[in-house]
Amino acid sequence: MSTRRARDLGQNFLVDRNLLDVIERLAKLDADDVVLEIGGGLGVLSERLAARVGYLHVIEIDARLEPDLRAALAPFDSVTLHLADALELDLAGLRPPPTKIVANLPYGIAATAILRTIDELPGVSRWLVMVQREVGERLAAGPGTGAYGIPSVLAQLACEVKVLRTVSRHVFRPVPNVDSALIGLERRGGASVDPALRTFVHDAFAHRRKALAGSLALAAGAPEGIRDRAREALVELGHPADARAERLAPGELRELQRKLVS
Repeated sequence: MSTRRARDLGQNFLVDRNLLDVIERLAKLDADDVVLEIGGGLGVLSERLAARVGYLHVIEIDARLEPDLRAALAPFDSVTLHLADALELDLAGLRPPPTKIVANLPYGIAATAILRTIDELPGVSRWLVMVQREVGERLAAGPGTGAYGIPSVLAQLACEVKVLRTVSRHVFRPVPNVDSALIGLERRGGASVDPALRTFVHDAFAHRRKALAGSLALAAGAPEGIRDRAREALVELGHPADARAERLAPGELRELQRKLVS
């Protein structure tokens, strides 16, 4: 595979096998886990996972990697290799359904893939994923910080999110231009994000320089009087009437949405 093509796909292959021990420990793998790995690459992590879990689904978009992946997975019976785009594959149709996600995610799709699996795989209780450090910090960011935004809120509405370890760029080939991070997500009970709440979050953050109430008023199909109602609800929640969305914690945004639809 050419370095250029690998970079085009956001592929940076893990070459430090010592890090596999760290990933295995942090993922808390059990023999009855059904694990989904997005971005199998050359099969280095896939091989380790397949030996330790009950079933493994591996998704890889680059068909040129199929021989390497199949060779790595050949000794294992309980594995399915899906040559597909992880953002288009019918995740809900995977059988057996995944219970954990462990992956070195391609940089270009990392946040989208995490949020999609939160919504479409309710049986997944834990994620241990390698992402670009900036993406990991954004997903784990708290309100009022520069990194806090829609991905932070949507991930944290359903999960506890933590940056577990930063990872040097030099454990990958080709060497990326950024450092990475291992992040862990633990689903809060059976929590998932209701589609109406997801839309509300997007509307609330759509105009970051405007007050939250004003941003909601600019949304397509916004009901009459939403600006004033949102301002009143914000005060009830202990915030200024002109508070911006990035000042509210995920739970507060959920409560605000409930007040506005009640």
